[in-house]
Amino acid sequence: MKTPLEKELDRLQDELIDLGVIVERSLVEAVEILGKARLEDAKRLIEADSGINRRRYQIESDTLVLIARQQPMAKDLRSLAAILEIAGELERIADYSKGIAKIALQLGNKPLVKPLIDVPRMAALASDMLHRALLSFVDRDIEAANSIPGEDQQIDDLYDQVYRELMTYVLADPRNIDGASHLMWVAHNLERAADRVVNICERVIFTVTGELIEFDDRLPCEEAKP
Repeated sequence: MKTPLEKELDRLQDELIDLGVIVERSLVEAVEILGKARLEDAKRLIEADSGINRRRYQIESDTLVLIARQQPMAKDLRSLAAILEIAGELERIADYSKGIAKIALQLGNKPLVKPLIDVPRMAALASDMLHRALLSFVDRDIEAANSIPGEDQQIDDLYDQVYRELMTYVLADPRNIDGASHLMWVAHNLERAADRVVNICERVIFTVTGELIEFDDRLPCEEAKP
C-alpha cells in the first residue's frame, strides 16, 4: 500500500508529464504552423499558452501544499522540488513555441526568405530530447539523463548552420534582413528550448543522487521574442 504522500507524488508527476506532452508537441507544431502560414492555428497556439501557465501554477500550488502538509524528507523532497523546477522549465519552453507562433503571425502570408530545412530538424530534436528527459524523470533513469544533454550539440550545430545560410541571403540582398531576422529568432527559440531540456536532465540527476551537475555553463536566461 502506498502512503498518502506517495499517492499524491504520483498524481503530481502524472500532471507534470501530461503538461510535458503538450509542450513537446507545441515545439514541432509551431514550426509547422510557420512553414505553412497557418495563421488561425498560430492564434490558437498562442491562446493555449495561458492554459499551460495555469497548469504550471496549479502543479506548483499543489506541490507546495503537499510539502507543507507532509514535510517529506530526502529523496521525496528532492522529487517534489524537481516537479517544481521541471514545471517551470516546461512553461518556459512553451513560451518559445508561443514566440514562434507570434513570428508566424508577424510574417503572415509573406514567403519565407529560405525554405525551412534545418529549423524543423531543430524542433524535432528538441521535442524528442524533452520527451526522453521527462521519461528519465519518471523512471529515475540517470543514465538517460546523463546522455541526453550531449545531443544539445546537434541543435547548436544546426543553429550555426541556419545563421550562416541566412547571412548569405542578407549579403545577397539586404532587403532580406527582416525575413532573415525572424527566422533567426525562430532558431534561437529552439536552441534555448534544448538548453531548458538540459536543465531538466540536471534536475533528474540531482533528484536521484543528490549530486549537483552542470552539463553546460551556458544556462538559458533569455525569453522568447514576443
